[in-house]
Amino acid sequence: MSVLSLQSVSLAFPVDRDISQTRLVLDGITLHLASDEFIAVIGRSGSGKTSLLNLAAGFLKPTSGRVSVDGEDITGPGADRAVVFQDDALYPWLNARDNVAFPLKLRGIAKGERRLRADDLLAKVGLENAGAKNIWELSGGMRQRVGIARALASDPRFLLLDEPLGALDALTRARLQQFLLKVWSDSKTGALLITHSIEEAMLLATRVVVLAPNPGRIVADIPAGFGRQLLSGKSVQDIKDTPEYRRLHDGLTGLIHADAQEDAA
Repeated sequence: MSVLSLQSVSLAFPVDRDISQTRLVLDGITLHLASDEFIAVIGRSGSGKTSLLNLAAGFLKPTSGRVSVDGEDITGPGADRAVVFQDDALYPWLNARDNVAFPLKLRGIAKGERRLRADDLLAKVGLENAGAKNIWELSGGMRQRVGIARALASDPRFLLLDEPLGALDALTRARLQQFLLKVWSDSKTGALLITHSIEEAMLLATRVVVLAPNPGRIVADIPAGFGRQLLSGKSVQDIKDTPEYRRLHDGLTGLIHADAQEDAA
């Protein structure tokens, strides 16, 4: 089992263009994500959620502390960590199949095998007949599925998701939440999801991590089992009707709002 670790990590950015002054964005973050876990990170704007993901992806280096996979320091982006953004970030000059196959092309895999593997991944995300479609022919939800298929093409150990459903309409988002959960379960890939939605975090994650802002710091790390209930066939509404769901929802809401009230005081 692989483990992605942030150990006593802090991150500071220069204030404007003055490199002699810095602003602390994240402070003392310790978080461990195993390859069988789905962690959702929530918190108010300014709590450093995306910065945390960028550290895990290797896009940023910590000011202090250590970011590693299986004990080896992360020095930059790697195929073991695939990132899916809110903007699907697909290449508009390539069709759906070639977008998915692009990471395989970079690895020097032969064209015929790339095509077969891309079609297999598209089938896994429910787009069996979309390989030849141009990107502009696809809906927002379909484009995100292509983006997830492309992320999975590298057989990553960890899937890093920066609000991938945030720009979608409510119906499509609800449908793709369950799709994401199934992708995680089938791929055996550890997932780190950044989201503003408490409900989304609760329904997908095995753990919900709450960040407080100024600077970003972990104020709660709470186990959740509703995603596994969804995978076992329980309906979303039945889950939301349970006392356990309501207690956790109220608790997470209270954590975030309590932090806002402290800032206003």
